[in-house]
Amino acid sequence: MSLNDPQWGNRGGGNRDGGNRGGNQGPPDLEELWRDFNRRLSALFGGRGGNGSGDSGGRPPRLSPRQFGGGLGMVLALVVVIWMASGFYIVDASQRGVVLQFGRFLQTTEPGLRWRLPYPVQSHELVNLTGVRTVEIGYRGQERNKVLKEALMLTDDENIINIQFAVQYILRDPQEYLFNNRLPDEVVIQAAETAMREIVGGNKMDFVLYEGREEVAVSAATLIQQIVDRYQTGIQISKVTMQNAQPPEQVQAAFDDAVKAGQDLERQKSEGQAYANDVIPKARGTASRLFEEANGYRQRVIANAEGEASRFQQILPEYARAPEVTRQRMYLDTVQQVLSSSAKVVVDAKGGGNLLFMPLDKLMQVTGAAGQPAEAPRAPAAGSGEAAAPVPSGSDATANRSRESLRGRERGER
Repeated sequence: MSLNDPQWGNRGGGNRDGGNRGGNQGPPDLEELWRDFNRRLSALFGGRGGNGSGDSGGRPPRLSPRQFGGGLGMVLALVVVIWMASGFYIVDASQRGVVLQFGRFLQTTEPGLRWRLPYPVQSHELVNLTGVRTVEIGYRGQERNKVLKEALMLTDDENIINIQFAVQYILRDPQEYLFNNRLPDEVVIQAAETAMREIVGGNKMDFVLYEGREEVAVSAATLIQQIVDRYQTGIQISKVTMQNAQPPEQVQAAFDDAVKAGQDLERQKSEGQAYANDVIPKARGTASRLFEEANGYRQRVIANAEGEASRFQQILPEYARAPEVTRQRMYLDTVQQVLSSSAKVVVDAKGGGNLLFMPLDKLMQVTGAAGQPAEAPRAPAAGSGEAAAPVPSGSDATANRSRESLRGRERGER
């Protein structure tokens, strides 16, 4: 009721006949306010207002119970419609809807426009299944913001290392995720830390820090999944990423020195192996060559010995038939062989005649170069004087050919 209403402040005393309404100002009459509200409500829903004939004061007539019940029913119907419409909800393609009836799980709904009984009978929760969630172990936000309580771990060889890694996961079962987890991120953090400590504790320090980082990450993801499945959390581990793995800062300098020493050792091993790969084949080739030369020398000596033995066996029958002649012939052959390698020329100067000096050494060289056998020097007569002229010896091949030709002639004469 407006403050400008002419009936504001009217009393029910002597002024009820519609006399002076504005003369007496006072607090509003509650009964008049209620009647005015009923009148306006009846006019809103199609009821007929009074015309003043039923009441000497010109007030609107009282509403009948039927009119009052019809208006209230319309209001209740409108409220029920609005209440029922509040049960509609939309589920996106990446979500799943979980309907609860009095707080207990009822069903899981697929994407689209869905309806449930309005609150408080039923309610719903929307769970995103495709969104990737990430938790960090050993650090928060950045790698320098370390959480040493989570990062420091003990290896199998009793060394302490600082590991920082992140775990990414998605949701697999919305019902298990909502009803079996109070703090899902904390569950994943605890499971990841437990799994990583188990894996690090079973491996050496160098394996975790260097060559086995990827293998450690894969093994950790598998073990974390087994843990969260055991608790039925409805979580699917998608990836474990190793952010940083290093020794503690207190021993970082000593560890760097040890790493450099190990690298120097590997470098020296590589250099030694390269040198060995260069020297060993050469040594093997040289050994093979010497072995072949020794085999050749052995075969040559054996062949020479067999030839000498064969020659001796051939001379033996001749010696048996004529021992003196054979001895003389062997003596002459021996003297010829010895003197053929000498640089001296022996001549007989017993006659005392004039001896013209001739370059016999040059003649022998020319004869040997022409392929003709050099004349054998004469043996000095017994008791005769000797004169020797130094001459250079011929080649071994020429001497051998001369000896062989002489021996052939001797065998022919015999």
